[in-house]
Amino acid sequence: MTIKVKAIIGSTSSTSFNLKIVEFMKNRYANQLDITPVLINDVEMYSIDIENDVPANTKKFKQDVKDSDAVLFAVPEYNFSIPGAMKNAIDWLSRGGDFEIKDKPAFIVGSSMGALGSVRAQIHLREILSNPNLSPILLPNNEVYIGSIHEKVDEAGEITDQATIEFLDSVVKNFVEFYNKTNSLAAVHS
Repeated sequence: MTIKVKAIIGSTSSTSFNLKIVEFMKNRYANQLDITPVLINDVEMYSIDIENDVPANTKKFKQDVKDSDAVLFAVPEYNFSIPGAMKNAIDWLSRGGDFEIKDKPAFIVGSSMGALGSVRAQIHLREILSNPNLSPILLPNNEVYIGSIHEKVDEAGEITDQATIEFLDSVVKNFVEFYNKTNSLAAVHS
């Protein structure tokens, strides 16, 4: 059984390295994870004024994320934090009573052209996700910070750095085990 994963792409760029990482993961781990990228480009700016009349594009985004077994966050770093568009999309996930990612197994990957590979953005993302209306069950101790990403991806979007590939292999293996353990525990307690 493959795990149905929706990957929230934190960048709105058509040349997003984080989207390329997700596409690489989608192909490489297809026998374990059924990864579908979810773009945030058309998510309406959150406002309490429209919270009860959610725009169609935003409703589709929320439904896409809800319709999954697990969530992957692919986060770039803008000005030492997550992009505003990503924060906006996550804000929508905490509103409306559906709480699409609450208690859903999740993990995070991130890259940047800088040496730290989105470390600060991921720290902020973890803090945001700790909100009780969000609170996915995050894979612990498997932080994926891919620095100097522009030197590790070729023109076709393939990751060429063997150490990065091997690390992703281990994180995906750990996530699958974590997912199965989390689901087993949930079944026992229900």
